[in-house]
Amino acid sequence: MAVQEARQGARVRTGAFGSAHDGGCTCGDCPHGARTGHRRAVAEFLLKRDEFAAGQGLPAAVAHSASASRQWVSDELTQSAAAVAERARAEGEAWLSRLWRRTAYVVWALVLLLLLAQSLTAIGSGWTAARTAGLLAALLVAVALTAASFFHRARGGVLAPVVGEDNRLSTSRAVAAMWVLFVAYAVLVLAGQLAAASSPAGRDELIAGLELARGAGVVTVLAVACGIAVLVRRVVGLRVAGQRLQKVRADRPRAADLLTDDSGRGTFADIQYVVISAVALVFAAVRLARRPDQLPDLPWGLAVVVLVSAATYLAGKYAEGGRPVVLSVVRAREAGDLDAPIRTGEDIEIRGTGFVPPGAGTADRLSRMVVRIGPVHVHVPLVPITGGFSNPTDTLLTVPVPAEVEPGRVEVRVVTAAGVETNAYVIEVTE
Repeated sequence: MAVQEARQGARVRTGAFGSAHDGGCTCGDCPHGARTGHRRAVAEFLLKRDEFAAGQGLPAAVAHSASASRQWVSDELTQSAAAVAERARAEGEAWLSRLWRRTAYVVWALVLLLLLAQSLTAIGSGWTAARTAGLLAALLVAVALTAASFFHRARGGVLAPVVGEDNRLSTSRAVAAMWVLFVAYAVLVLAGQLAAASSPAGRDELIAGLELARGAGVVTVLAVACGIAVLVRRVVGLRVAGQRLQKVRADRPRAADLLTDDSGRGTFADIQYVVISAVALVFAAVRLARRPDQLPDLPWGLAVVVLVSAATYLAGKYAEGGRPVVLSVVRAREAGDLDAPIRTGEDIEIRGTGFVPPGAGTADRLSRMVVRIGPVHVHVPLVPITGGFSNPTDTLLTVPVPAEVEPGRVEVRVVTAAGVETNAYVIEVTE
């Protein structure tokens, strides 16, 4: 009752995060409003968290009880974090709706850059049919990408096919998309020259440029990159369904997703795959510029390097993640307390690993963690400290044992923010 009364009083004093149009539009109906509203909500949440960490802002009705004050603080932070998460989702949707125009601008900027490069290199050597075919192929690809951006404008335009189910940019799909676009551009260049060729010998030479013997390296790399993209999606899906991998959805895709894991830390497997693929793609582009009458003859040495990189990336996907595990459960003891068995109403420490999945370190995700003690579900309280939270953590959770738990042997399980449940650990609860 004291916690409920204190929470009602706090709502009367502070209200929600502010008026929808207090000091600027934050309603979320426009991109600028969504961005401003999210930043304002984050600032207010961080201020509230640090105030609670310093022991400020506690109502007198709960200040006398450590457990009541902890519950009140956790509930207040949970509600504030939910509002921040809602603002973040609104900003992410607004950001995606704006992205399609930016991707279209980038595509046409690359076309202009190609035109400038061809004009500069044509000085002295003259304009050729291959240059015309290259420019027309770039225009066709740009038109196709612009149309795709428009039809997928709500999902990020050109980037929509490379955004995964977790709303992050997929490294495997991005690399495969780069090779698909490059090979399609190369074939269009050959098609343009074939249409302009007047002599039968010239046409035969261009058709011979499409033979597998000349483009075997590029074709092999393309097949492997596309196969890796499909296989990785299958592997991740099966591991998530089998609770061997924890995945949480991101607010919006970011360019850093290509080089990092879900928590934002750089990963060797992703970085080396992107770097080596980009280097090989640059080499193939140079070969196409030097010999536009055939598919780029990617050397087998470089092709094998790309294949080794792809195998390393796939192995990294198999190795990442893991199921959360409870290793031990002990009675939480403060300084001066006597040693005793676990009783109802007391706190327990759950020690293990994998309690906080990658990307689930935000307050709204942490507040979703639940500990099942027998038939009773206990939400893990948020304990703020300056700059973060001391509870929950990836290896340690502290929760109270409710009075509804019957004395005797009961099982303790942890349910993470990704919905994965740990193994059971049996404890003895006394009266």
